[in-house]
Amino acid sequence: MECCDVLSPQEERLKEEMLGRGAKFEKGRERVFSILKGFQMQRPRIDIERAKYFTESMRQTEGQHLTLRWAKALKNIAEKMTVYIDDHQLIVGRSGQPGRYGILYPELDGDFLDMAVQQLSTRTQSPFDIAAKDAQVVIDEIAPYWKGKTFHEALAVALPEETARYTFNPEDPLMSRFIVNETSSFRSSLQWVHDYEKALKKGFKRLRSEAEERLQGLDPFSPVDNVEKKPFLEAIITLCDAIVIWAKRHSRLAAEMAVTENNPRRKAELLEIARICDKVPEQPAETFHEAMQSQWFVQMFSRIEQKTGTIISNGRMDQYLYPYFKKDVEEGRITEERVIELMECMWVAMAQFLDLYISPAGGAINEGYAHWEAVTIGGQTKNGYDATNELSYLFLQSKREFPTHYPDLAARVHTRSPERYLAEIAETIKEGSGFPKLINDEEIVPLLLSKGATFEEALDYAVSGCAEARMPNRDTYTSGCAYINFAAALEMTLYSGKMKKYGDEQIGMQTGDPRSFQTWEEFYNAYLAHQTDYIKQAFIQQHHIIRLRAQHFAVPLGSALHDLCMESCLDLHQPKIPGGIDMGYFEFIGYGTVVDSLSAIKKLVFEEKKLTMSELLYALQNNFEGKEDVRQLLMNVPCYGNNDPYADSIGKALDRAALEFTHKYSKELGVHLDLRLVPFTSHVPFGKVVSATPNGRKAWTPLSDGSSASQGSDKNGPTAVLLSNFTTKNLDYRERAARLLNIKFTPKCVAGEEGTDKLVSFIRTWCDLKLWHVQFNIINKQTLISAQKNPEKYRGLIVRIAGYSAYFVDLSPDLQNDLIARTGHDQL
Repeated sequence: MECCDVLSPQEERLKEEMLGRGAKFEKGRERVFSILKGFQMQRPRIDIERAKYFTESMRQTEGQHLTLRWAKALKNIAEKMTVYIDDHQLIVGRSGQPGRYGILYPELDGDFLDMAVQQLSTRTQSPFDIAAKDAQVVIDEIAPYWKGKTFHEALAVALPEETARYTFNPEDPLMSRFIVNETSSFRSSLQWVHDYEKALKKGFKRLRSEAEERLQGLDPFSPVDNVEKKPFLEAIITLCDAIVIWAKRHSRLAAEMAVTENNPRRKAELLEIARICDKVPEQPAETFHEAMQSQWFVQMFSRIEQKTGTIISNGRMDQYLYPYFKKDVEEGRITEERVIELMECMWVAMAQFLDLYISPAGGAINEGYAHWEAVTIGGQTKNGYDATNELSYLFLQSKREFPTHYPDLAARVHTRSPERYLAEIAETIKEGSGFPKLINDEEIVPLLLSKGATFEEALDYAVSGCAEARMPNRDTYTSGCAYINFAAALEMTLYSGKMKKYGDEQIGMQTGDPRSFQTWEEFYNAYLAHQTDYIKQAFIQQHHIIRLRAQHFAVPLGSALHDLCMESCLDLHQPKIPGGIDMGYFEFIGYGTVVDSLSAIKKLVFEEKKLTMSELLYALQNNFEGKEDVRQLLMNVPCYGNNDPYADSIGKALDRAALEFTHKYSKELGVHLDLRLVPFTSHVPFGKVVSATPNGRKAWTPLSDGSSASQGSDKNGPTAVLLSNFTTKNLDYRERAARLLNIKFTPKCVAGEEGTDKLVSFIRTWCDLKLWHVQFNIINKQTLISAQKNPEKYRGLIVRIAGYSAYFVDLSPDLQNDLIARTGHDQL
């Protein structure tokens, strides 16, 4: 790191650790560092208990109401799964063995689970180990039950031949073609946020009593009450019993451990853990520690319940925990140092649970053990005032001082956000590990209102998953949605419905030989035909997904914590919950790649005529070998991300065409299927099926990510990136959702107080432009290159990916190279 003039705080820490001087960063945090060191460098392992006991129960309950079956399975798990209390921990409850672990969801992957467990340890993206005896249990006992019963199999059969051709590899239906990619078969739900406040204030004993009262009030002669509502309410009662059983097993274990504990301090801690776990989540929480433990039981049991896309989010923790914090501080029960210690005990517990994707497509889209258990801070209160409080600042302090990429911290920002709040956000961003991501009230609240939310609901949204917003008691849509590779649509325009990756197969429509096109309008209309066809296939997918999912998945815990589900006695995974707002999406993958490619074709082929279409196609088909001059010509046309009207007008037109389609047809599905630009890491595997593109991108390399500029093409500074993002939006449509935006600064660019002030000003500009999302990497390019060459020295290097942060060395070489290639702005 000697080559870099200015280092980020993260780079400084890594340098000190390399020199053997890392202990100074641990002072005052000995407990959490002790826990962290126990697992940080471990290769994750699979724990099969959840899958084993879930399958065991489902075998015994065939023919019963699905939500009730699910609740009974959860109770079976709660009674039989091994419970653990980690050394030094103050927050307890895990769904698998000690260390870094993942759990299996055979209801999702059972049709190929037996094959997958034999390959997980050798795959490039996010590998896991599994004990030989556990793998044999999966192969002999778990997987056979699920073959023929999974949603994935049902969907593959249901899709029309044309749609399936865009979706799955015809020779191997397990493999996505990464053209029109469905995501519903490798997760049982979209990202989600529970109403944690309900659990903390009421406790599950009261939730159980309310369900019992509803059960007693049913009409004994009503067929609907008997067939639908009765088993639903029985499921809620069973679920409430299950989570309480699980918590009390931890209480008993803590009490048993206290008997043999010789350290007086640890003995007292274990006795306190035993007391708290005996009380919550059955009863309401009364102290900050009780509230943290109750919340943790809920989120961890939710992970046992189902595989939520991007892991269950944590909601507005600085809001619903604040009354407990304030009361404890006022009564002298807790200090800020203890609050941070409890937070960080939760963070290291989170860091041990890894979201395991068995599906090859799911693993490719979510690299680096991706996780989005978003903790939301800041924003506004339900009545529209600034919501920042002392806890908001403690969350930021913990992020700056404790080197882990858990949890995923999201800061809501609005035009009246306090200067101190923005300054502390800027200082946290400057630390260099990619936190927090910023979410903009000025964009999101009006869009939620336009879709039917009340002001109170919209103002109280929580960040969920990568860059989404959820209203816990009003949102009701959980079906995974489509990721669409529009760079593939561009390639099909060039090759009349074919792609080099798939040879002579006619996948898409035949739009003609582009060499015959005489005008830009002919070429552009041919591209739009493919873009529209892709969206059509995605909507057909979604129609079948909505219809089928409720036959395969249930979520009694999520339903118990949702007002509308309880009012209607319907599981949250049912297609329509009365009173709910159903908000889905479809993903535009490769936005910058497509815009820049179309800009190059328009300018060089049709306007300036510096290239013929034949010359362009020859260069592309040969991946620019011997044609570097052509490649440089293509790379130097107006590009998205530079506030250039030429390129941005094309981007806006593409955006509008997609919005017009969903404005017309999403109402047929009963869902707001909004246009979104949030790639996770899908731009890498999607790029692997797309040959060379007219923006100079070489074959099989990553596409542009989210609403960011193509790698290295943003040359006019970071503010120009914001302005291009703003200019390409169509503000007269409400069918808009998240646009993920990555910005990379060098540490020198934001150094010192002046750098903090400039970053705060940049954040205010972003807020004023009403852009949905922004996140930052503050790092020197040479650090990334060194980490790629010497990974053992940089195990602790954390980088921002796409809505989440991860260890750089856990990423595939392709994704590492993508991060290195992003423009590092050295002026702001």
